[in-house]
Amino acid sequence: MNDPFKQAEAPRKVLTADEAAEGRLDAWLTQVLNGEFSRNRIKALIEQGVVTLNGKACTEPKKKVSPGDQIEITLPEPEDPEPKGEDIPLDVLYEDEDLIVIAKPPGLVVHPGAGNWTGTLVNALIHHCGDTLSGIGGVKRPGIVHRLDKDTSGVMVAAKNDLAHRHLADQFADHGRSGPLERAYMAVVWGRPKGLKGTIDAPLGRAGGDRTKRAVTRENAVDAREAVTHYEVIERFHETPEATSLAALIECRLETGRTHQIRVHMAHIGHPLIGDLDYAGGFKTKVNKIPEPARTVVSAFPRQALHAYLLVFEHPRTGEVMEFEAPIPDDLEQLIEALRQ
Repeated sequence: MNDPFKQAEAPRKVLTADEAAEGRLDAWLTQVLNGEFSRNRIKALIEQGVVTLNGKACTEPKKKVSPGDQIEITLPEPEDPEPKGEDIPLDVLYEDEDLIVIAKPPGLVVHPGAGNWTGTLVNALIHHCGDTLSGIGGVKRPGIVHRLDKDTSGVMVAAKNDLAHRHLADQFADHGRSGPLERAYMAVVWGRPKGLKGTIDAPLGRAGGDRTKRAVTRENAVDAREAVTHYEVIERFHETPEATSLAALIECRLETGRTHQIRVHMAHIGHPLIGDLDYAGGFKTKVNKIPEPARTVVSAFPRQALHAYLLVFEHPRTGEVMEFEAPIPDDLEQLIEALRQ
């Protein structure tokens, strides 16, 4: 198909249907705009009355398109987001017109919610990105396609427009099975797995009636979600002649991306993360086996020892494979160094 449209002054698009044009108006527009907007977004715009067909307003998404038809879209200005921008410092690893990549510090909540309506990463991105946010679904906000727990640090990417949001979301939903997406984490766990490399293939579901916690569950459970984690032991701390360790630094690579996946999976095989208040409660007394000064550092470590150090994805517009690493934050580096002594 030849380029079917010419760009008028934003936010107005003027298109001419070519000789192969057919089908519903919403479907045709979605196709010729090369994924710039989702079909649901196109349908909503038509129903809002901002699309004309041959000079007349058209509010029927199912209206048929014919060769030679003239279609004009006048895009409404993106609405202001409900969360307000806040001047929160960001460690920006990369930024362009489509996306932003940041190194999230521990303690920063990603999205506003109960108990955290302000002071979140979304508030920070709205302030930082400003007018470069062209709107997700008609709202001037960043597109969050994946999340890290509040107390997990590491690399995150967010979209600035519908095209980037949908493309990135598809990559994360695919889990890298047919594309370049990769996610890797560093974690410090109690003990060490018997095998220095391994795969944990165990579905996750809700932990009893708890809305936020997760647990390994049966494959046929109603809320079971496939979850696969590959791990490798990188370093062992205070190893004994019997090939056991008090703690270990491991790398985890996600084949799926479920809530608390690494934390639950490592606890499931008997090696929960140091500092994990939700999944390592039974390991608190193990700190007494660690010699000083490491014992004091481990006892005071305020969060789960987990850092998303690597993120690889395909750029939604250029197709370039992009790779980003976030340095291990100071608190986790101090924990590792204390265990080495």
